[in-house]
Amino acid sequence: MVRKQSPSLRPHVLILSLLPLVSAVQASAQMAFRFSGYVANLPIYEHINEQFARFLGFEQSQVLNLTRLRLRPTLELWDGGKLAIEHEVNLLYQSTTQPSLQSTVVARRQLGDLRWESVTGAHGSLAHFIDRLYFRQNFLTSSLTIGRQRIQWGTGRVWNPTDVFNPINPANVDKIEKDGADAVSYTYYFGSFTDLELVWNPENGFRQWNAGARFRTNYAEYDMSVIGGYFDKRGMIGGDFAGNLATAGVRGEGVYWFERKGVGDAFLRCILGIDYQFTGTLYGLLEYQYNDEGSTDKNAYDLLRLLRGEILNVAKNYLAASVSYQIHPLVNTTITLSMNLDDGSGYILPAMEYSLSDAVTLSAGALIASGNERSEYWYYPSSVYVRGQVYF
Repeated sequence: MVRKQSPSLRPHVLILSLLPLVSAVQASAQMAFRFSGYVANLPIYEHINEQFARFLGFEQSQVLNLTRLRLRPTLELWDGGKLAIEHEVNLLYQSTTQPSLQSTVVARRQLGDLRWESVTGAHGSLAHFIDRLYFRQNFLTSSLTIGRQRIQWGTGRVWNPTDVFNPINPANVDKIEKDGADAVSYTYYFGSFTDLELVWNPENGFRQWNAGARFRTNYAEYDMSVIGGYFDKRGMIGGDFAGNLATAGVRGEGVYWFERKGVGDAFLRCILGIDYQFTGTLYGLLEYQYNDEGSTDKNAYDLLRLLRGEILNVAKNYLAASVSYQIHPLVNTTITLSMNLDDGSGYILPAMEYSLSDAVTLSAGALIASGNERSEYWYYPSSVYVRGQVYF
């Protein structure tokens, strides 16, 4: 997996900044250490179309094998206070020397690079990185988290316009966790269903910063929130909702980004979705995305920003449909169709997962991309994969 991050930040700077919190523990405090994690192996066969391969000078097909070891030690320091780390080791093999277009990941919202390439060769690499490193203190009516953490906003199942930190591209089959954001977040709880979250997110060695707030509550059995802030040197405001319409579930979210000189025009990005549990084993959903920042002309697609990970889509109108069926209590199947409604390109994602035990899962699937030349998903590789995962 190729990961691009901001300039290097020595890991001991983050770790040492948290040590005073640990030293503040009283002698009578009872510490508790917990350890968990998983190891996953993901062989992938990847194939790009002939014209694109010829343009890049790439071979059409390659085989990859990604092994991920994720370690999650947690230290409960005192009542309501804990220190957590999630450290991952990646071993990647590639049958060719060309990069994997599907496995390119761009980590944003981080102060610096906590990734180290231990071994790098023509056909693979061994690397490790810190994806979470935070201290959290829970109070009677609030909580404070400092460090590299997971911040997730929004209700969408396929797309998340209100997730301004590190949303995952739904077409990426080897991405499981959202990248951690380096932030200070404070949440005040007004009641069981109402809270206010404030986030300050410095990045790129403190050379720039983002800040946002989310107020969340429940009204008439609908969960809803309002968000606002300053991200990527421009203002934004938005919100989301989720609830029931008769016996179906409905959800929506959207963000309006304000125009700023030298940054770009104002635009709206939003989604609307509906899902339904037909039977105890059959579930389906539909989700529509409107991306005002995109273009209906494929010749005007901003592919450079897409490759840099700044955006996830380049057109305006998208539709996704997904159906899940439980063949057996231990076997689940899903098929997802995602389509760019402006240029007609899209992909199909069939997948099956088998739970061998509480700690072991085996899954297989494919991503079948299609589209006319220079349409959005014409650039995407089609792939077939198998994933084995063991939790501990």
